[in-house]
Amino acid sequence: RFDSQLRASLPRRKQVWAELVRAKIAHQGAVLESAGAPTAPLFSLLKRVRSGDAGNVEAQAARRYWSLLFGAGFRRDREAAGVNAMLNYGYTVLRAATARAVVAAGLHPTLGVHHSNEANAMRLVDDLMEPFRPLVDEVVWQLRRDGFEGVDREVKRALGAVLYVDRQTSEGATPLIACIVRLASSLAQV
Repeated sequence: RFDSQLRASLPRRKQVWAELVRAKIAHQGAVLESAGAPTAPLFSLLKRVRSGDAGNVEAQAARRYWSLLFGAGFRRDREAAGVNAMLNYGYTVLRAATARAVVAAGLHPTLGVHHSNEANAMRLVDDLMEPFRPLVDEVVWQLRRDGFEGVDREVKRALGAVLYVDRQTSEGATPLIACIVRLASSLAQV
């Protein structure tokens, strides 16, 4: 598997990345829909995602998404408290589950599809978790709506449980953790 990963062509990696970006934007749109926010600004970007996302549509979608979900004044800041701290915690849970799935699929977590920071030993993990980040965002949005503003025991429990919430797939209702495992296994087959 490692040899296959190393030999993966650049066009193939670009195609995979474009699919991951499309899935992420589609999930962001679904989160906005469940939050009662406008979805057209995101869904209009889907058709603009090309191989490798050369136009950086992912970043354009993120700018629109964050303000639509958490308000015009919200800025994603990994060092900030409140909503940002809750997002960080949720992404850490998601990253750990994705790392386990990547290794279980026989893939090397350092050999990414798109992420390329040489100091990051989890580049593939960060690539594969992208489509699932909005599912964490949705839980954080609900927690904030319910009055939570920081990471406490109840918030940790809710964000840990996101891995076990059923998601609709072509095979029926499936826990998110199983979706992550399927994605890693699917990539291994590619």
